[in-house]
Amino acid sequence: MEDSGSSSPPAPPPSFRNRYWILRHGRSVPNERGIIVSSLENGTKPEFGLAPQGVEQARLAGESLRKELEELGVPLDSVQIRYSPFSRTMETAREVARMLGVPFDSPSCIYAEVWAVDEVDPLMAPDGGESVADVATRFSQFLSAAEMELHGSAILIVSHGDPLQIFQAVLKETKENPSSLDEVSDLKKRGMITLSVLSQHRQFALLTGELRRLV
Repeated sequence: MEDSGSSSPPAPPPSFRNRYWILRHGRSVPNERGIIVSSLENGTKPEFGLAPQGVEQARLAGESLRKELEELGVPLDSVQIRYSPFSRTMETAREVARMLGVPFDSPSCIYAEVWAVDEVDPLMAPDGGESVADVATRFSQFLSAAEMELHGSAILIVSHGDPLQIFQAVLKETKENPSSLDEVSDLKKRGMITLSVLSQHRQFALLTGELRRLV
């Protein structure tokens, strides 16, 4: 007999304990000014947050995510929002949380690794920055930790264009090689994500304010 009183969320697809969505931050003030703000020091300043259009994009993304969760039968209390510390991503995450009606945790950041990286050579790091492979390694570690620590969660990652492209390359490899999840964090040594995959991360581009379900 079916237990209609069960509140357990539906099981995610095989090989993953959780469901994942990504969201590129809404249109920002730097976008409108045509300037690049990629340093953590400047990126966290309030004046480099969302433009009015970006706020609206974030709200629409929140509405879309809420509808998807309802269609999947995923309870809102299973939602986990992770975001980079930049003003534009934090403000985007806050608007999504507001639309979902879930608490917004200010400290719930994805470490400091999620600012933009764009390298032709995935193993070559720019001066003072990280290579594509470095960011892929960090996202792999995040994915591995999330899969170990959480179960049945709906995880939304709010970040920037390039890191989210890299994360999609990481997840693509993990889906194709499920047994590699524990090994993928040691990217350079194990080679679980090939250089060809990383160098083609541009194929996973997102528009500002674009929400995408991955798993």
